[in-house]
Amino acid sequence: MTGERLMVVEDEAHLAEVIADNLKLEGWAVDVIANGEQALNAIRDCPPDLVLLDVMLPGMDGFTVCETLRAEQCHVPILFLTAKSGRDDRVHGLQLGGDDYLGKPFDLEELILRVRAILRRGEWYRAPSSAGNALVLGEVSIDFSTFMVTRTDDSVELSQKETMILRCLAEQAGAVVSRAEIVKHVWGYDAFPTLRTIDNFIVRLRRLIEPDPRNPRYIHTVRGTGYRLTP
Repeated sequence: MTGERLMVVEDEAHLAEVIADNLKLEGWAVDVIANGEQALNAIRDCPPDLVLLDVMLPGMDGFTVCETLRAEQCHVPILFLTAKSGRDDRVHGLQLGGDDYLGKPFDLEELILRVRAILRRGEWYRAPSSAGNALVLGEVSIDFSTFMVTRTDDSVELSQKETMILRCLAEQAGAVVSRAEIVKHVWGYDAFPTLRTIDNFIVRLRRLIEPDPRNPRYIHTVRGTGYRLTP
């Protein structure tokens, strides 16, 4: 047994059973819940290591479950499993704080690979960082455990992915970190997001930590390759 506990939130009983059985074969403990509101309460009471969350659920839909958890500062990893697999739906789910998005019908082998990738990413982030618990850039301090950016006059909370990107750069301060390497650490595999998504995250991070975002002092772009953090 791996010791990790997963939760499958799916109202289609046969599909939920198939998913759960395959996850159990890999050594994971699995809880199955068919209702969004019940899942929300169960996650609040005892957060699992990963939630496989359908979007179309009776009562409270999966997007609302995810949005509510993130608003409550619950960072349990969420993998959306849904027939709503259009680009806009995927982007919406990830913007709400989902970690990955797999459209139905899906290949069970791919599902297992994605689950492993998300759990592996979590192991990396929970391990002690070679960069320490916090990153100090001039008058700005970033706490990797609380996701808080403390500036001279205020504090701002980062998303988990924003914090992970900064940690990934901080652990290789002074070196060039490719976009593909950032995706591997933060998302766990290279199928999603697009590399352009990384650029959008960097733009927001610069707005929060750079004295002049248009002329960055700390996060530099290395054209055609990636980024370099210069503390």
